[in-house]
Amino acid sequence: MTRYHETPAKIPVLFLMGPTASGKSALALRLAATFPVEIVNADSVQIYRGMEIGTAKPTATERRMVPHHLLDVTEPDQPWSADRYREAAWETIHACHARGIVPLFVGGSGLYLRAVEQGLVVTPPVAGEVLAAIRERAGRHGWPHVHQELLRVDPESAARITPGDGQRILRALGVHAATGIPLSQWRRHQPPPPPFEVLKLAIDTPRAILYPRIDARFDRMVRDGLPQEAQGLLEKNYDRELPAMKAVGYRQIFPCLEGKRTLQEATADGRLASRHYAKRQETWLKQEHNLLRLTGEDPLPEAIAHVGPFLACRLPGRGYTVQQD
Repeated sequence: MTRYHETPAKIPVLFLMGPTASGKSALALRLAATFPVEIVNADSVQIYRGMEIGTAKPTATERRMVPHHLLDVTEPDQPWSADRYREAAWETIHACHARGIVPLFVGGSGLYLRAVEQGLVVTPPVAGEVLAAIRERAGRHGWPHVHQELLRVDPESAARITPGDGQRILRALGVHAATGIPLSQWRRHQPPPPPFEVLKLAIDTPRAILYPRIDARFDRMVRDGLPQEAQGLLEKNYDRELPAMKAVGYRQIFPCLEGKRTLQEATADGRLASRHYAKRQETWLKQEHNLLRLTGEDPLPEAIAHVGPFLACRLPGRGYTVQQD
């Protein structure tokens, strides 16, 4: 394993985040026409082969326009994790850097991006029943109440986590319940974060605009062959409990293929699940630090205004300049 933290200078890295259907992929292609970047997938389902339509994976034409990395790296039934993604992403960053290219991570999987930026705290697995018990208490009393539990057993972690951040509260309290050791103590024994300087952008699309886009995109996926793609996965006998098989879109289409839902009902389910997923992504983004939000109707000018100065200061001696109107 490469010891990345020994690299002497910080490496510039770009993140382009945002909820599903917010236009990340299209904006990334436009940025690649202006800046010396290559696109790195940061979608946890696009890493799987054979899942093209339901993941809105970049087309062959788009991949010819700009090099893409970390797409189609494994089969749906092969083990994968945020830690494996982190290692592959770090390798990609250094390979791009060696060629004078800046990696542009594009996707909505917040945990994957956080793993790239900060590394991961390696802790023992937490039993499902332990996590279920914490969720049950949160369901009865609310996450702020459970946050008070965390404050008593791990005040250092509690100080970093907001009372409404259920995912991080669950992890920190679960680690303590499973090991008797606070997550903050586990953190102190981890290697330092990688030597990356990350500029984080997020497309901020009002829900009144985003939700119709989500609906229209899911309808288009169905027309383009999502049911047939999902049928192909079933015919390969993949375990329905695999994370890939539970991905939004596929999970809603499978009952239709089994005769339990009509295609119309499954489509409505898929639209709704996609909206809920977007809402979870927006919640995650609220916890991100140093995030620059792109709020314009066309996010490209704002993105260029942020990316241009960031790269111009960090790519010395390469003849890189920023043209602005």
